[in-house]
Amino acid sequence: MNAPDIRKRRRRPRLIFPARAPRHDEHVADRCIPYSELRDDVDTRVVLLTGAGEKAFVAGADINELNKNNPVEAKAYTHKGQAVLDLIENLGKPVIACINGFALGGGCELSMACTFRLASENAKIGQPEVKLGIIAGYGGSQRLPRLVGKGWAMQNLLTGEMVSAQEAHRIGLVNEVLPAADLMKRAEEIAKKIIANAPLAVQYTMEAVNKGLDMPLAEGLFLEATLFAVACATEDKKEGTTAFLEKRPANFKGK
Repeated sequence: MNAPDIRKRRRRPRLIFPARAPRHDEHVADRCIPYSELRDDVDTRVVLLTGAGEKAFVAGADINELNKNNPVEAKAYTHKGQAVLDLIENLGKPVIACINGFALGGGCELSMACTFRLASENAKIGQPEVKLGIIAGYGGSQRLPRLVGKGWAMQNLLTGEMVSAQEAHRIGLVNEVLPAADLMKRAEEIAKKIIANAPLAVQYTMEAVNKGLDMPLAEGLFLEATLFAVACATEDKKEGTTAFLEKRPANFKGK
């Protein structure tokens, strides 16, 4: 895969920290450590993920490597990639995909594992695996229909066609489309709004949504009620409600 940058938004303005993600000759699993560090870093509240260059978010896998894979290697390859994307999806803090160009194959799958997606006007997104005689291997056949519905997902997965940023926005695959020069600025604006909220409330909300989507409604509602009760036991809940009544900004501590 071509490399995206990881940018982590901290509470205080030292704020943007770039880190390298997979190159075309690396496996996505080889870059698992930075995500684990981001998960465990209490000062990291929001992660901004974007392409290291100007042309691609992630252009996809190394075709030369795929061409050499036998079935055993291919299965291990997909399991490793899926594990990293699962880590990103369940990081416990928002990961905003800032799609600044091509997001194809594993790049599209990486973006779908993020909490939500912003795209530049020149972005192209798709799952072209069928053109190579294979199928999506990092969750594309599972996350895409969950995000945009079965019909559109089937059309994209079976034709292997790229879609424009504008079309991706129309079907709900990306939240916003922006001029390339404004992409990171807008992501940082959203990050600031999230950072202003209680960290544990943000974490519990993400858990309720991510896990609840795989549950029957009754079980999802039970999970929501349970997490609501847990949130009510936090210091942040006391601070948030007190600050509201006292008409002052809240000072959340993630406790």
